[in-house]
Amino acid sequence: MHPLRFGLKLSQHATIEEYREFWQIADDAGFDHTWVMDHLATIGGPETGIIHEGWELLAAMAVTTSRTRIGCMVTGNTYRHPGVLAKIATTVDHLSGGRLEFGLGAAWAEIEHTMFGLQFNTIGERMDRFEEALQIIRSLWTEERTTFDGRHYQLKEAIANPKPVQKPYPPIWIGGSGRKRTLRLTAEYADAWNVAGAPDDATARELHEVLDRHCEDVGRDPASIRRTTQYRPGADADEAIRDTERLIGLGFTEVVYVVAQPDAVRNAEAAAKLLPRLRELGA
Repeated sequence: MHPLRFGLKLSQHATIEEYREFWQIADDAGFDHTWVMDHLATIGGPETGIIHEGWELLAAMAVTTSRTRIGCMVTGNTYRHPGVLAKIATTVDHLSGGRLEFGLGAAWAEIEHTMFGLQFNTIGERMDRFEEALQIIRSLWTEERTTFDGRHYQLKEAIANPKPVQKPYPPIWIGGSGRKRTLRLTAEYADAWNVAGAPDDATARELHEVLDRHCEDVGRDPASIRRTTQYRPGADADEAIRDTERLIGLGFTEVVYVVAQPDAVRNAEAAAKLLPRLRELGA
C-alpha cells in the first residue's frame, strides 16, 4: 500500500556549515525525507562534543530546502512540554510549506536529564508521559480548545493557533521496538513506525507480527502504518543495495540512511549516488 521511500539522516557532531551542505545534497538528490536527531548531549562520543538543538535545526532546514520532507528522528518527549512542542512543530510545518514528518519517542538518555535537572523517572513513567503527550498534541492540532487532566500534564482551555498546514496534522512517527507499550502506542497513534538499526530477519518478522496484533486489538488496519527502519551504509555500495533489498523484503517500505562523522558531507554525496539504484528496487 505504501510506495518505497528513502531518507537521509545526519548524526551528531556536525557543524552548522556541514548541516547546510548535507541538507542541500539531500534536497538536490531527491531524497524523500531528511532527518536530524534530537539530543541535548552527545551520544556514544565525548561528552564535550558538538550537538545542536534539533528543532532549531529543523526550522533552518525548512527554509534551506524546497522539496525533501523533514523531521527529527525522533524527538525526546521529556525535553519539552507537549503544548510547547505542538506549537514548535506547527511553526516548522508552516515554514516548510507542509513538509514536516513528526517523530516522537519517550526519550532514554539519562545523562541529558540529570545534567539539566529534567525528570527522568522509570521507563514506565516515561511511557505514560509519552502517551499523554501524543493525546495532547493531536488535540491541540485538531481542536479549537484542549482541556486535559492527566497524571503528568494538565491543560485548561488551551488554544493552539494556527493549526498545521497538513490535515489533520503532520504524519506522526513513533520510534522504538518495545513490544508491550511502544508498539501498542504505534498502533493507536502513529502513521509511521521506525526501528533504529536494520534488524535481522527473525527480529523484523517478530516486530511486524507484534505490531499487527496490536493493530487488530485496537481495530486498525495494520497496513495503514508505514514500516520504516534506519540503516548505516558502509563503503561498499553493492552491499548497501543488497541490505536495502533485504529490508524491503522484510516489509519495510522506507529506509533512512544514517550518515555519521567523519566526512559526513562526502558520505552524503556517496549516499546520493546510490539513490537512482535504490529507486530501481521499487520499479
